[in-house]
Amino acid sequence: MSIVSIGDVLVERGLLDARFSCPLESCRGACCVEGELGAPIDAREEAFLQSAVEGVRDRLSEKNLRYINRHGCTEVYQGSLYTRTVEGRECVFVVYEDGVALCSVESGKPLSCSLFPIRVRKKFGLDYLVYEQHSMCREARKQGAEQNVRLIDFVGASLVARYGEQWYDSLKEFVDSST
Repeated sequence: MSIVSIGDVLVERGLLDARFSCPLESCRGACCVEGELGAPIDAREEAFLQSAVEGVRDRLSEKNLRYINRHGCTEVYQGSLYTRTVEGRECVFVVYEDGVALCSVESGKPLSCSLFPIRVRKKFGLDYLVYEQHSMCREARKQGAEQNVRLIDFVGASLVARYGEQWYDSLKEFVDSST
């Protein structure tokens, strides 16, 4: 997979061409439930989440509350921080509304959740954006293609939050000039 550099951020080329629009009614919030690890977080997000537990306690299930009380809401795996999952499945912050998994700390959820299916990795000491194509997102790719919604636009607000408006404009200019 080829890589491009936008400012001081490396971007997987396939991400730039991807189409994506999450139909939550189809996947039912699978990204909050599937997988063995929770969302990647940084130390600032960990501090926020630990303090947020009290504010969302009334929305969480008894099972998730017991799990948080016993194990905490975050964990370290191979030196990186993640939200904790209940028995290797759902994030401890999941709440269900009409059978759809949602985040109980929506206004302060980890940036990695808002960027999903883009993941931020490190390469040569720089942020490296990769596109994780999970089977649970099949409908999102299909809908994105049908509606011609670029992945970078779908997660645009989160990219701006992470890298700033100027960087995001540079990214869009690069993509527009490449097509």
